[in-house]
Amino acid sequence: MPIRQLSETMINQIAAGEVIERPASVVKELVENALDAGASRVEIVTSGGGLNLIRVTDDGSGIPERELALAIARHCTSKLTEDINDIRSLGFRGEALPSIGSVSRLSIRSRTAASDSAAEIGIEGGRVLPVRPAAANRGTTVEVRDLFFATPARLKFMKGERAESSATSDVVKRIAIAFPAVRFTLAGSDRSTLELPAADDSAEGSLRRVAQVMGADFPDNSIALDAMRDGVHLTGHVSIPSFTRANALQQYAYVNGRPVRDKLIAGAIRGAYADVLPRDRHAVTVLFLTLDPAIVDVNVHPAKADVRFRDPGLVRGLIVGAIRQALADAGVRAATTGAAGMMAAFRPGAASYGHGGPANGHRSYDAAYRASGPSGFDPARSPQRPLDMGFDGAGLEQRGLRESGQAAFDAGPLASADARAGQDEAAETLLGAVLGAARAQVHENYIVAQTRDSLIIVDQHAAHERLVYEALKNALHSRPVPSQMLLLPEIIDLPEEDAERLALHSETLARFGLGIERFGPGAVAVRETPSMLGEANVQQLVRDLADEIADHDTVDTLKERLDKIAATMACHGSVRSGRLLKAEEMNALLRQMEATPGSGTCNHGRPTYIELKLADIERLFGRR
Repeated sequence: MPIRQLSETMINQIAAGEVIERPASVVKELVENALDAGASRVEIVTSGGGLNLIRVTDDGSGIPERELALAIARHCTSKLTEDINDIRSLGFRGEALPSIGSVSRLSIRSRTAASDSAAEIGIEGGRVLPVRPAAANRGTTVEVRDLFFATPARLKFMKGERAESSATSDVVKRIAIAFPAVRFTLAGSDRSTLELPAADDSAEGSLRRVAQVMGADFPDNSIALDAMRDGVHLTGHVSIPSFTRANALQQYAYVNGRPVRDKLIAGAIRGAYADVLPRDRHAVTVLFLTLDPAIVDVNVHPAKADVRFRDPGLVRGLIVGAIRQALADAGVRAATTGAAGMMAAFRPGAASYGHGGPANGHRSYDAAYRASGPSGFDPARSPQRPLDMGFDGAGLEQRGLRESGQAAFDAGPLASADARAGQDEAAETLLGAVLGAARAQVHENYIVAQTRDSLIIVDQHAAHERLVYEALKNALHSRPVPSQMLLLPEIIDLPEEDAERLALHSETLARFGLGIERFGPGAVAVRETPSMLGEANVQQLVRDLADEIADHDTVDTLKERLDKIAATMACHGSVRSGRLLKAEEMNALLRQMEATPGSGTCNHGRPTYIELKLADIERLFGRR
């Protein structure tokens, strides 16, 4: 077959295969164009999941009538100068509009501030329609109908209307976080309306927009970031370890205001939370990276969701270091959602006086009453006796219970706790501490503590496990890790570039107890391994390290393996459940938790304590 030039329509449809994957891709491109035009208000309307209709209206600068034909021509853009390394806009390739027009029915109606009227141009499956006058306010309205009608094979790959609508919502939310001063509205017959009112560009305004998108719980359970390293500025918010999600969909990252889904950033977040989250839980994050456009390549893929950094190790190190430092500086904090869960658990059900049920073999008072009837119900045999059982004072006296019961109450833990709080000056001082003063130990595992405005329940085993783990880690990384000499060196064949990378990191690996040296052009010799690893699979370990260095320029794999051993040692060496603690021991544990970073969760990511505010307790008892 002879070589021939493809038609312009065919070229645009091929480009559309890369740029326009689904309706959400169209919305992304059109909203980015609106923002590049300086819009302060963006309205999106969809129908049929976006396959039937997508309409994006903005109040930006608009497109002059004479430039409408250029706007839909391939590789025509107003956003790019002669310097490809100085990209400061969201769009720059000049491919979106012609690509969309080649697979749909596209119309663009626009008016500039200097024009008395608007003009409109259309494309149907790549066929350009003439420019004609139109009526419109200042700004631009882009309408896309019958998406992929010109490429019906692509329609077979579309998901259901609800899935496509959800993907569009996610795109709009992701963009909206980076532009808090812009008002976004997403509506249509296929969805409930999403309105994000404009805030401002201040830190408070940005946090309000984050709360609009990610929920009101996130600001209360997050930590602010602000770090700089070698010209790269990192800001944003990350969740405390006890506030997590089942997936990583609520991890948002931005590079110079551009929403990205970057593997390096995602890996850095996982690394920062490596020993404070369970493996099946994910942190909630909003990260903004600001750096010189010349040291980041946003032209990796036409969709512009991937980026490449000139110094990936610098960016990864900044993210990991900043998050870990922020978690350490934040001290011990419990997620506010834990209190909500406690309140839900304590709140009695509508048809039960207590918590009896199949789990403990008890029946509620109502159930017992219905089973035996009013005349046959014997309160003495009921496992859950209601307050009014017909036992008056005389009845108690006949059974000899009044005096002894009152004496037991007077000498009981409630009265003694109140007395201690009023008399013991040291205990009064402890009430002002973050975790307060220990009051009791229940079920030989849970410490009940009191602060001036809350009740705190601590899992003693989980808390002590974290304390021991952090102490082991500090001891482990404050000096070289002990190593064991191999009787015969392990020779491992590797690609030459992997062997070179390992040799460059040999000093760091030696600090962790792994002695490596070059053995010819395509191999390394392992002479020492960390003693803590025991009989390790050296071949697999070295290959994993080589892969990680190639991806992230780090040797965290070895460090994580050593930390995992330390975590196991901490689990077996900590205070066990069932051990009775004295008041001094309980208070000492609380003070150590307050001084230890990350003590809000154990090594496995479970919370070590839950805090219930006094106001919440009063609501449970109807006092508020």
